[in-house]
Amino acid sequence: MILLSTLVALSLHADPKGGKNTMKDLVKSVGSAATVSADGGASATVVNGIDISKLPFTPDSIKQVVLSYQPQIQSCYEETLAAKDKAVEGSLKTAFSITGDGMVTGAKVDKKTSSLKDPRLHDCVVSVLSTMQFPSPPDGKAHPIEFPFNLKAVN
Repeated sequence: MILLSTLVALSLHADPKGGKNTMKDLVKSVGSAATVSADGGASATVVNGIDISKLPFTPDSIKQVVLSYQPQIQSCYEETLAAKDKAVEGSLKTAFSITGDGMVTGAKVDKKTSSLKDPRLHDCVVSVLSTMQFPSPPDGKAHPIEFPFNLKAVN
């Protein structure tokens, strides 16, 4: 049985002048996934350019999948920065569970331990987290994940 509880730090950098993506664009692009079948055989799930069907269920592969969603998280952050008069930086502590089939449930931002308190940013990040797909755990059980995002503006 694999017991997995992962804590990984990720620093995202954004242009403080804001990004070109709007929330509407983000919703369209979030979690771009495709099912690919080579010569009619078993299909592979490709998420943001990563074939998750070939990844093992490990802390490194979980980090790899989360990093593949970095552009969507960054778009959330840039959208928040664009609405502010000054650059905002800090951390978002997130938590979610990876189900037995590799889907995400219970995505949330821990508002008490996160230094970024913007509800719009929280909603956007939770929306991205909820679309993530991961390799399926070999034991078929749900695994809780904690993932902090350190968000900092780049001049």
